[in-house]
Amino acid sequence: MENWLLLLISGLIAGILAGLLGIGGGTVLVPILLTFGYTLLQATATSSLAIVITATSGTIQNWRMGYIDFKKVIFLALPAACTAYFSAGIAKFIPERNRLVAFGILLLFTIYLVELRKKLSKKQEEAAENEQNQQNQESTIASIASRIITGGLAGMLAGIFGVGGGVIMVPLQMLLLAEPIKKAIQTSLGVIVISSISSAYRHAIEGNILLIEGLILGFGGLFGAQLSTRYLPKLPDQVVSLIFRIGLAILAVYIFWRAFNT
Repeated sequence: MENWLLLLISGLIAGILAGLLGIGGGTVLVPILLTFGYTLLQATATSSLAIVITATSGTIQNWRMGYIDFKKVIFLALPAACTAYFSAGIAKFIPERNRLVAFGILLLFTIYLVELRKKLSKKQEEAAENEQNQQNQESTIASIASRIITGGLAGMLAGIFGVGGGVIMVPLQMLLLAEPIKKAIQTSLGVIVISSISSAYRHAIEGNILLIEGLILGFGGLFGAQLSTRYLPKLPDQVVSLIFRIGLAILAVYIFWRAFNT
């Protein structure tokens, strides 16, 4: 019962971060499940199940508030679903230490991508906020390719690492698609619903998911995501960006520590 309560609280925290940062919550759930003594494969698979519930909760809330563009979600979700399914099948063949190190590097690289985006010109950010300009960009081959790359990478991360893929999807949307950070977060959470379903389905076939633990985490995440999505639009972009980068840095340090002790 004590572990169940800790799992519920962990899910709540992950849900808050999911709605606030658009990262699905797996970057928090996987390390937490590891501390409870589960294997990396079990943590990855169970996190995918919890993320389905958490991301769906946050996306429904964003949709009710009018912040979801389903056209953008679908273009990213289709490649994400494909790569998530196949990546979940090969995760078991990658040594645990190698996956942990790769995960830590990924988190640090994501911080770099956010910083790189901040250095782009102010005119580009203003153009990204212009609806007509976005429509013109979306009709180009470059924009389509950027969405396929962004969604595909997000799905790969979902399958291998048990994260929603938002850790890479948010900065890549900002960098390649010129999306403001809050819009990128809201779109990312919608895509994560699809990618996590695909990943969880494959992990279920493989027999890796801990059903009860995943449902408890997801139940906590459901409430957390509802809470954070209500407050995201009220926060300044600079605050959201700072929280995003600090959170990833802390998680990267922890993941490298786990890899060193594996």
